[in-house]
Order: sequence, then structure tokens, then C-alpha cells
Amino acid sequence: MLDTPEAVVEALRENNERPHGLQRTVTAEELVEAAEPFDEPGVLVTALLELMRSYEFTGEHRKSPVVFARVLKLWDSAPDSFSEWEAHQVFWRFKWVTTSLLQVPDVPLAAIRGWIDQMRTRYASADHGMQPVAAMGYHVAHHTGEGLADAYDLWATRPRTELSDCEACEIRHFAEHRVAAGDDAGALETWQPVLGGSMGCTEEPQMSQARALLPLLRAGRVDEARSHHLTGYRQVRGNTGMQDEVGLHLEFCGLSRNEGRGLEILAENRPLFEATGAPLARLGFLTGAEVLLARLTEDGHADTAVAGPPGRNWTAGELLSHVRSEADRLTTAFDTRNATTAVGDRRRARLAQRPLLAEPLPLGLRTSRTRLSAARAAPDGVPATAASAGSEVPQDFVALVREARRLTAAGHPGDHRLWSRVEERLADGSAAHDDVLGPEELLQAEIADQRAYRLVTKDRDAESSGELKRAAELYEGLGMPWHALSTRSRSLAWLSTTDQAERDAIRAGLDETLAEAARLMTQAPTEGEDAEGRAEREREYLTVLYSATFGAYQDAIRELPEAAGSAAERFEERAGTLRTEAERLSVPHHVANALQFAADLAARRGDTARAEDGLLAALAAVDASGRPWRGSRPRALLAQLMLGKDEPARAVELLHQALADAARYDDTDFAVAPTYALLGHAASHLGDVTGAVRHLSEAAARFDQDGDHDEATDVRIQLADVLARSGRQADAVAVLESVLGGESAAAGDVRALAQARLSLARGLRDLGEYLPAAEEFLRLADIVAAWEDDGQVLTLVAAEAATALAMADRWDAAATAYERAVAAHTDAPDPSLIIHMMCEFARLTMLARQADGLDTALDHLTQADAVCAAVPEDAEDFAPWYGRGTVHYRRARVLAEAERFEQALAEAEAAIAAHEEGAEHGEVPRAEAVRIAALIEGNGLARFQQAIARLTAAAARCRQAGLQEAAHILDALRQDYLKR
Repeated sequence: MLDTPEAVVEALRENNERPHGLQRTVTAEELVEAAEPFDEPGVLVTALLELMRSYEFTGEHRKSPVVFARVLKLWDSAPDSFSEWEAHQVFWRFKWVTTSLLQVPDVPLAAIRGWIDQMRTRYASADHGMQPVAAMGYHVAHHTGEGLADAYDLWATRPRTELSDCEACEIRHFAEHRVAAGDDAGALETWQPVLGGSMGCTEEPQMSQARALLPLLRAGRVDEARSHHLTGYRQVRGNTGMQDEVGLHLEFCGLSRNEGRGLEILAENRPLFEATGAPLARLGFLTGAEVLLARLTEDGHADTAVAGPPGRNWTAGELLSHVRSEADRLTTAFDTRNATTAVGDRRRARLAQRPLLAEPLPLGLRTSRTRLSAARAAPDGVPATAASAGSEVPQDFVALVREARRLTAAGHPGDHRLWSRVEERLADGSAAHDDVLGPEELLQAEIADQRAYRLVTKDRDAESSGELKRAAELYEGLGMPWHALSTRSRSLAWLSTTDQAERDAIRAGLDETLAEAARLMTQAPTEGEDAEGRAEREREYLTVLYSATFGAYQDAIRELPEAAGSAAERFEERAGTLRTEAERLSVPHHVANALQFAADLAARRGDTARAEDGLLAALAAVDASGRPWRGSRPRALLAQLMLGKDEPARAVELLHQALADAARYDDTDFAVAPTYALLGHAASHLGDVTGAVRHLSEAAARFDQDGDHDEATDVRIQLADVLARSGRQADAVAVLESVLGGESAAAGDVRALAQARLSLARGLRDLGEYLPAAEEFLRLADIVAAWEDDGQVLTLVAAEAATALAMADRWDAAATAYERAVAAHTDAPDPSLIIHMMCEFARLTMLARQADGLDTALDHLTQADAVCAAVPEDAEDFAPWYGRGTVHYRRARVLAEAERFEQALAEAEAAIAAHEEGAEHGEVPRAEAVRIAALIEGNGLARFQQAIARLTAAAARCRQAGLQEAAHILDALRQDYLKR
């Protein structure tokens, strides 16, 4: 019941603890109504200021000035009703009124300038400096485009006052001014304190992060742009007071070629389409959405389903029309009000932007549409990436076929793209066979051969074998026995089966092709055979040997981990023959193939020295072959070995070259995604966090593009780990939220996803988002409760859930989770963890200053004592001295907070004694216990000499143990006491 002023004040206090949103705003409105009947203007002042704050932070800018007008009337009629803080807010919130009124096109500029004049008058009469007034004049000039230079100088040259905007917000305005002037570099330099994390407020850095995204992209600082998108968007999503910022993230997605991510942001922020309280911010949101939707429609996705205003289904094209119409209306309203074109000019400039990157910027996030279009033309002024490089595709069909044949004869990977184009043109009727190309059956055989290769790369072995058999028959009919034989050998070698009878049949078939090849090689050359014909015969002969070696290699892999056996012997024989014959015929790339097969098997068997020697020899053979495109795979294998030898720098060098060559030579079959993942792993070993994040993000995006979503999830979990270990916890949380969002949370490896959820929960807790953290812990507890083989996981998760709930001030739920953890501990003991939880509850209980806080805290510690005492003497992974010392230490602090200093000192000394039992392992916690004992002696009991003596001895002990930092901390406290 709100029938007394005290009840209203208490309700205001409770409402102030709620997050900004509809519930808080509606309650604030109700509390103003409840405060009005009382003859206590002070209560009404507090209620009105709370309501104004709710409007400001939820984007209800139309309503905020009306509330402030009531506040001013009370200020003029009952100034004594304002507390010191509230009196300061009266002057502070003049700025809110100006910026709120600018948001509403229905309010004339004259009225806004009138508020600024009143602000100037009241500031002058209260002897406040004029810099905040000049800032409001600048905001009007920036909005209208009139008198901007003079207004900026008037503002920027005045000294700051206590009523100036916080420095972080002021930096944002200075930086935006430079961006508008075309000085991205200067803006980013100005922004550094905010973007670098050394300065912030309730609105920063998230507002600056959104505004800096495109300047960062234009400056080529894509890694920073990625990070600020990940962390900044989390802070603004779904917030009606941050419509403009959400629009900037949508714009970033469109211009960084992450349209799929943009569509997910639209879906997450669907309610913003109905938020109309801040028309200028709404225009910013709509313009960002328009940039994204325009990119989609231009790329041919106008019919893609998208999330728009609630109440109907939308396609991208339909939503674009709707957004454009609404944004045009608002733009016209503002420009009419201002009698300038400034608002419209800014909108048109945003819409005129083209994508700033040739390829999508990997964000490290899972999206439902990672890449809406597999191929895109590079934007104007942006060079094509190496990945799109390769041989030109001739338009003339005869030239196209001849170029494809030339690349095939050279073993160049770029031939696949050309043969695909040949097949497409024959299929769509844009080309027909020409007799100058030879028999039509030859072209059909070549196309079947290429089709077989595409099928085998998709693990469709049986279909691939069928295509190769068809090609072999065509070659036979053309009187090309060598081509027929090598094609048949590949149709056998590429078949993958675990059935032993089928494997025996394949092995027998390969033996037959080898025998036939040997027979054909003994025959005299055909009459008129020239050098080209001889080279072709030798090439097909070596292909048969290669197929036989590949088949033997597959058998040897199945025999692993055995290092010897019939399959291993067969492989050694086949690889030896391939290498010997390739050397005899001077074909180095087949020498490299034999060496690479042998090296790979050696690596799988753990013989890394042999594997390394073999790969180095293979690369030397590649260099001698004149076919540099064949070096990517052995380099990637060698890089794995270098990582195993803890030589990450060498691995990074090899992987970069492998990727560069694959791109340069259009090798679309090279395993790019795993290579980027390995490169990210190597970069993290080097301490190159930026490189690791970049490469792991690229790997995840490419795995998604290839349909390997489980692999993408694993890489993202690795990425989150790299980010968290480098202190970028907010980035890690954003990545983990994408991993666990939507359908991916129900797919993939259950244990890996559980670990990801645990990392997410801990990350949220570290960011101070205690309630979301607790929700994740509880969700995870329900999952792991079914793991009968690993009950300790439930103990861990329940304990962490309990602590997070206590941190979130959800004490009833925390108590339930606490009991669940204790029960889980009974079934699957983890005494160290449970003792830590109980000590944390003691700490948090005192922090919450509950009425019975001391007794409750001490009860938790008594329970911890009981847990410690119940641990068997022979228990593994538990140090009794550490458990006892931890509980004594926490009890000392609890008693000290309750000012029961003698008891607290006794507990601190008990903690010191317990940690001494741990010998060298106990020195660090012992030093901390000494520090607490000295604080109790000095600050609590005024026994400075005893405290100084204790600290002197402890610091000396720490130095002797090599604990210089601990000694420094103790010395600093000692010096403080000496001064007293």
C-alpha cells in the first residue's frame, strides 16, 4: 500500500534497483501519482526525478521535458524540498531537456532555444560556468547544420565545469565532430580513452563503440571493429533508449558484408520498430536497417524472410519499402522544422555508402545465414581478394576447353573451375561441341572425370566411382588405353569402405591395374609417338602408381596404431615404387607425393623426426617440379609438426604461405577452414591474440560456409577461450552466446557445449552480470544432473549457481541452489569447492548487511568446518591445511567487519598457523593471513607496534621465499603504520 510518504519512498528505492525498461517506467509513473496527494513536496520531487530518468533511459524523449517543467515549478516554490543531490540534478537535467526536444520534430527550434536561454539565465544566477550551455548550443548547431563552426569553438574553448557532461560523453561528441569533418584518424585518436577502456560511464563505451565501427573499418582496423561490435552490441540490444546505436550496428553489418548477422540483430530488436518516443533516434535505427536491407535486395535477396514490425510476415524487399517510407517521413519532418537539409543530408550520405570490404569480416559468431551469397563482386575501389584470383575464364568455348585441358595437363588446381564452366555451358545450351576439339566422346570423358572428382570431395565415393568407370569406357572406345587404365585405377583407389571383402576386391583390382601398366610400359611406343605423347604416357603410368600408393596408404591408416604389418609393408613397397619411377622419369611432383604419404603415416605413428624429414624433402621436390601449388598441403602438415615441437613461429610462417599459395593458384579444394583454425592455434601460442582471434574467426566462418557446423562450434569455443584468457571477457561472452543460441544449443557434442555454457556463465559473472550468470549455471545444472558418470560436475555447477544468485541478491533462490550443491557433494564429494562456496556465502552475507548477517555468516563457516573435518585423511586432491586456513581466514574477516576484533585476531592467527603446515605451498595464503591480522591489530585494536613487528617478520619471510610482490604489499602497510 502506498498510503504514506514513507511507503512511496521505499517503493522508489526498490524501483531504482530495477533495470531500465517498461516495468520501471510504468512503476515510476504510478509512484508520481501516489506522491501527489501528500503535503510533502520532497517526496514528489524524488518521484518526478525518478520518472524523468526512466523516460530518458528508455527513449521516451517526448515526455521527459514535461516532467522537468514540473520539477522547475517545485524548485521555484519549494527549494528546501530538494536534497543536495536533487538540487544538482535540476541544473544537470537542463541538458537532458535540450537533447530530448531536439529528438521531437514537432517542437519548434524557437522553443528549444528558449530552454537554452532559461538554462543560461539559471546557470548565471547560480554562478555556474557556461560551458554546458555552450555545449547545448553546439548540439543544436550540429543538428541543424547552421553556425556549426562558431558553436563548436564557443563550446570547445571553454573550461569544463562540474555540470559539464562526463568526460567520456564529451569525448564522444568531440570525436563525432571530427568524423563529420572527414577526419577518421583524428576521431579515433580522440576516442582512444573511451574505446581503450580507461574512461566510461553508464552510456559509455557502448555509444562510442557503435559510432566508431565505420571509422575503424575505413582505417583498416578491422580487428578493433570486430571487437567493438561484439562487446558494444551486447550493451545496446533490445534497449529502446539505444535505437540509434542498434541502427549503427545494423549499418556495420551491411557494410562489412555480414548481412546474416544483421538479420539476426533485426530479429532480436523487433520491438524497436514500435518505439516512437525518440523520433530522431528512431530515424537512426530505421536508416541503419535501410542500409542493411538495401544491401540484401541489391544482392538478390529481396524475397528473403526477415523480422520487421510485429503483426505480419516480411520479406527484405517489403520491409525495405516500409522502412524507407517511414524514414523519409521523419527526415522531412526534421528538415521542415529546422528549415535546413542537414538531417536529410546525413541520411542520404549513410545510404550512399558501399560495402567497405571485399569479403565478409569474420566476426567469430554463429549466424543462421553466415553468408547469404557465396560469390560477390568486389565493391568499387576495393581490390579483389586473393581467394578470387586465378586464371581468366575464356568466353570462347573452344578457348575455354583448351585452357581447361592445358591446366589439367599441368596439374593446376584452377582447372576445376574451368571444367565446371564447360559443363555449365553445355548444359544451358550456350555452347556446343566443336570438332576442332577432337571427338565429342573425349570431351564427355573429361567432364565425367571432373565430375567424379567433385563427387569424391563430397564423400560421395560410389557415385564418383561410377563417373570414373564411365570415363574409362569412353577412353577405351577412343583407343586411349593409358587414359582408361589410369581412370580405372582412380575409380578403385577413391572408393572408401570398411568392409574387408570389398577392401580385398579393391586391392586386387589395383594390383591388376599395376600389372597392366607394367605390361603396357614394356610395349614399344606407338608409331609416330612424339615427345608430348611420351610425356602423356608417362603421366598416366605414374597416375596408376599413385592410385596404387594411395590405396595402400588408406589400408595402412586403418592398421594404425600398429607400426608394422602387411598393410604397412604393402604401403612401403608401393610408395617406394612410385618414388623410384618418378625419379627415373624426372617427375618431381610424384616424388613429393610419395614422400608426403610416407611422412603423414610417420606422423600418425608418432615418428615426428621421420615425418619432418619427409615433408621437407617433399617440399624440395615440389620446388623442383615447377608446380608451386602443390606445396600447400605438405606445408600445412609440417606446420602441425612444428606446433608439436613448440615452434609456433615456424608454424605460422608455413601456414601463411600455404594459405597464400592456395589462394594464388585457385586451389578451391585446399582445406582452408582447418588451416585457419591451426593458424589461430599457432598465433595464440605466440601470444599474438589479435592474430589468433582473426584466424579463428575466419576458420569458424569458413566451417559454417562448408556446412561443418560442429567444427565451427569447436573453433568458436577455442576462440572464446583465447579471448577470455587475454582479458577480453566481454568478447568471449558474445561469442559463447552465439554458440549456445538457437538450434546450435541442442546440437553438437553435449560435453563440449556444457563446457561452453560453464565458460559463458563464468564470463557473465566476471562482467558483473550476476543474474544472467546464475541463469546459465542453473540451466547447466539441469543438464549435468543426468550425468551419472560424473556427479562432481553437478556439485561444481550447483555451487557456482548458488554463489552467482547470492551476488545477484536473489537470496531465496541462492539458498535453494546452496542446498542442492551440498546434496550433490554428499553423492559426489568436492570438499574444496563446497568450502569455497560456504566461505563466499559468509562474505556475501556480510556484504548484503542483512539483519542477522553475522549469525548467518558464522553459520556458513561452521558448516565449512564440518565439511573440512569430514574429509578422509587419505583423500586425494584435498589439502586439509588449506581448507582449515581458508575457513579461519574468512571467519577473521567476518568478525572484523562485525568489530569483534579480539576474536577476529585469534582466527587470523589460526589461519596463519594452518597455512604454515603447507610449507612452501602455504606461503602465499599465509602472507595474506598475516596482512589481515596486522590490519585487525592496527586499525581495529590500535596495536601498531605489534602489527609493525608482525609485518616486518612476514615481509622478510616472503623475500626469502622469493615472493617479492607479497613482501611489497606487507612493507607498504608497515610503512603506513610507521607514519602513524
